[in-house]
Amino acid sequence: MHHNALFRQLPPRALAALLCLAAPALAQAPPPPEQASPRAEKTLAAADRHMVASAHPSATRAGLEVLRNGGSAADAAVAVQMVLNLVEPQSSGIGGGAFMLHWDAASGELVTLDGRETAPAAAGLDLFLEADGTPMGFWDAVIGGRSVGTPGTLRLLERAHERWGRKEWAQLLQPAIELAENGFEISPRLAAAIAENQERGPDRFAAARAYFYDESGAPLPAGTLLKNPDFAETLRTIAKDGADAFYEGPIARDIVATVRGAESNPGLLSAEDLKGYEVVERPAVCLPYRAFEVCGMGPPSSGGLAVGQILGLLEHVDMRGLGPTADGIHMLLEASRLAFADRDTYVADSDFVRVPVAGMIDPAYLTSRAQLLGLDASIGLAQAGNPPWRDRELRAADTSRTERGTSHFVVVDGDGNAVSMTTTIESGFGSRLMVRGFLLNNELTDFSFAPEKNGRPIANRVESGKRPRSSMAPTMVFDAEGAPFLLVGSPGGSRIIGYVAQTLVGVLDWGMDVQQAIDMGRVINRNGDSELEAGTPVAALEEALAARGHTVKQREQASGLHAVMLADGKLLGGADPRREGLALGD
Repeated sequence: MHHNALFRQLPPRALAALLCLAAPALAQAPPPPEQASPRAEKTLAAADRHMVASAHPSATRAGLEVLRNGGSAADAAVAVQMVLNLVEPQSSGIGGGAFMLHWDAASGELVTLDGRETAPAAAGLDLFLEADGTPMGFWDAVIGGRSVGTPGTLRLLERAHERWGRKEWAQLLQPAIELAENGFEISPRLAAAIAENQERGPDRFAAARAYFYDESGAPLPAGTLLKNPDFAETLRTIAKDGADAFYEGPIARDIVATVRGAESNPGLLSAEDLKGYEVVERPAVCLPYRAFEVCGMGPPSSGGLAVGQILGLLEHVDMRGLGPTADGIHMLLEASRLAFADRDTYVADSDFVRVPVAGMIDPAYLTSRAQLLGLDASIGLAQAGNPPWRDRELRAADTSRTERGTSHFVVVDGDGNAVSMTTTIESGFGSRLMVRGFLLNNELTDFSFAPEKNGRPIANRVESGKRPRSSMAPTMVFDAEGAPFLLVGSPGGSRIIGYVAQTLVGVLDWGMDVQQAIDMGRVINRNGDSELEAGTPVAALEEALAARGHTVKQREQASGLHAVMLADGKLLGGADPRREGLALGD
């Protein structure tokens, strides 16, 4: 990729005005598992040198301070993640996993790092099966030690810092250490999450109960000053001895003891699993779209492939001409159906399953699949296609939809280096197990609970050492000269794919700036119902979509999109109004 030209012209915005539909009065749909916060108006942030956009102002400011002191994008990412672990503990942290895209401006190299959790060596096909061979209930599997995979986030950050960092490792952990010692105010979003999840287990375990609830068992309210000396001590140890202090020694022993000794649902994680964990550098999934190149994360994430397929299908549609109307939204939803049909059947950890990555984004294959798209009627439930180079073994689809406790942030430093990173502990509050001040993931519930269906194996079944399929979609878009143009990503489980794809269409086809594209009412189809974000202008499209054969549901959407666009000689940042995030730069 060419890397000299850092900026390009903004696309035209003529069609953005089409969003100004009057939103009808709507009955509230049932909230998603992680409920969206009331919308808070966000404005487009502009900067000349560097920028950070993350899910919490404290994390954004910590990362920006690193950049101001001469740190790199990778340095800032370390500081951002550590503060997010503290102030948004329900979503991500060192007890979980992550995917990172890193752009090195000097070399013109895009690198993707896989810090996804792995199944313990002792895990097998029956991990989430009852004694009679039937799959466990989802929440029965989540809460406790059984769902905990080997965490990868800290090792990923260390790898990135070793390769692209400039500042001392210990210095980057200091903002989170000081905040943990001095305390931070519980935000409205965290307070709501604590209250909403009380019936789903955080107070079943002593450490989480003592941290998130008062002595009477009541959830701590917003505005409470919360200190976390245990996490501060953990970070001091990691600052001194590096990630090895987490994967071996007393911290590792406490993690294993907490997982295996959980009084509810003990797990299989071992000291050997932690000691042997490795971050994997994987090929990026890239494909052309209009005058751009869109790059994302490959398997075990389905995000890059599914977003890429959606765009590859829409390459055959005049999305600019259709605009964000019923016609344009219909085509976006239909392309998503087809992408999810392939995702559910073919995508899993490519170290264990042959994933036809090249075939799924092959131009001829996408052209043939695009023939299924029609403007007047929905195709309904889509079937998986037959991409080139697929495994001859017939597979059953895994249509499970999990992965909810996630965060995304983006960083661009003064030299043009960039990070787009999605990070998670899976469900809000993960497994509910807390050790040394941080929560442990429940990432293993991203596997299919059933190993096969109708006699056919499921690609995303549990296997020893395997990484569960993810929907995380950290994305970078490059202009015609090969320079970064847009960095974006979101939390939201399998809806991440739709959130990111719609935002890309908003910018690349509909001429919006990043804040306008993030603000759009969300539309989602995961090869089933077509979801329209309740209380937003897109809700007015229900009748038109239903007339085309869509089964329409209106509901809240808890996206958490963060993005930075490099355009007109500026860095332009956007943060999702559905969350507490902030884009800030100099």
